[in-house]
Amino acid sequence: MSKISLSTLAAALMMTGAAFAQTGTGTGTSTGSGASGGSATSTTTTTTITPQQESTIKTYVTKEKTKSVAVPSGFTLSTGATVPQTVELHSFGSDVGMTQYRYVVMNNRTVIVDPSTRKVIKVID
Repeated sequence: MSKISLSTLAAALMMTGAAFAQTGTGTGTSTGSGASGGSATSTTTTTTITPQQESTIKTYVTKEKTKSVAVPSGFTLSTGATVPQTVELHSFGSDVGMTQYRYVVMNNRTVIVDPSTRKVIKVID
């Protein structure tokens, strides 16, 4: 390999490592052509909940005494899954700092949900 190729590869690897170390919320969109010649667009959103936020959420949910519900039949509780419309979502108080999200307690686990998509953001044991 030439020196230019090695330095390009090294720079790419360093940028990849930096991307893995980042936290926070980000949205990315990619557009390309589909196999049939049409276009396809996908959007990915990544949300990171800090340990301090997680602790605040646990305290809030415990204080509110939110009743745990069973995981609905056919639904697998995991990050990225879509919570069925039949499941009631609860709002966080403004003191939690998570007003953009909702939550539900399923099988005694707190589930953080994006209300616009009903996608699971985080499952807290």
